[in-house]
Amino acid sequence: MRFFAITLLLSWGAFAQSAELTIRVKDAPADGVLVLQVYDSANAFGDFRDPVVELRTQVRADGTYTLRDVPTGDVAMLVYVDQNNNGLLDKNFIGIPKEPLGISNNYRPKGPPAFSSAAFPVTDYESADVEILLYKILGKRGLLGVGAGVIGRSSPYVGSDTTVLQPIPAITYNGERLQWLGPNVQYGIAGTGRWRLAASASYRIGVYEEKDSVALAGLGDRDSTLMAGLGMRFEVPGGINLLLRYEHDVLDNIGGGSATARLSKGFQTGRFRFAPQLQVNWLSSELTNYDFGVPPEAATLTRPEYNTGSSLSYELGFGSFIELTEDWRIVLNISAEYLPSEITASPIVADDRLIKGFAAITYVF
Repeated sequence: MRFFAITLLLSWGAFAQSAELTIRVKDAPADGVLVLQVYDSANAFGDFRDPVVELRTQVRADGTYTLRDVPTGDVAMLVYVDQNNNGLLDKNFIGIPKEPLGISNNYRPKGPPAFSSAAFPVTDYESADVEILLYKILGKRGLLGVGAGVIGRSSPYVGSDTTVLQPIPAITYNGERLQWLGPNVQYGIAGTGRWRLAASASYRIGVYEEKDSVALAGLGDRDSTLMAGLGMRFEVPGGINLLLRYEHDVLDNIGGGSATARLSKGFQTGRFRFAPQLQVNWLSSELTNYDFGVPPEAATLTRPEYNTGSSLSYELGFGSFIELTEDWRIVLNISAEYLPSEITASPIVADDRLIKGFAAITYVF
């Protein structure tokens, strides 16, 4: 029994290794609540959630803080000012922190943070000094990015192998409330913690031109339009994000609207972030018929009139973010939408799915 107890204690000691960190925080406010966090997981650090060690404390005049029982190995640190004392790191609609913060190694990401860029080694039973400088990611005027991008959509239509591709200037902007990324614009209305409400607008690309296929002749080219509405984003425990959004054709080029429900979760490896997505789409009858229906005036002997009604589809995809440097980044979003029977039964539709996406490379000031 004594041998078993000694063995158990030795085994526990081998796994319970820890260290002490002395943190020196610069540019903190004169008073308020400071939160110091330690992470040992790239995925948790990428979302700033589930730290292995956390200390909430009042700002100290000497700017020095001690963290104990820090796990050994590679860790990364986040320090932030909880300005409204709500126990959370406040973020804008797309998840960029708004409160002053600092990251180990003086790392200043302009997108999802990479654990490898902030990590430093911690040795068992030794004390280490870490200096962290606080700043605001969004600064006073936000983050402006310029670059080049492309949006695209495959063709599910009979006799068409045309992929709709449209190059666009990849101008991005992230402010405390306003966010602009390629064909999408959002403006935060309320919420900063685990839920956030925003007005949104998106560019909807025309899905085909009648020259793309004999089966589409006489239907006319499909116009692009501007969709606008409201979106609600929730941060679910476990790093899962839920987005609910409704947008309407505000230019009335087509009419009707669309609703989206999307679940996503990010995974981080090195400077690469990968976020699988599951999405459900609802399209009003105006939009579904415009894309896939055959109106009476365009019906022929080989292409009968067809009214789709509204439709409900689902799609699987992923978003990715690659931090080339702190200033250069690549954003990519690709998904496969699986079309319901209301659409695939149309005489102009041949495939039961379509591929769509957006890609851009930008430099962020």
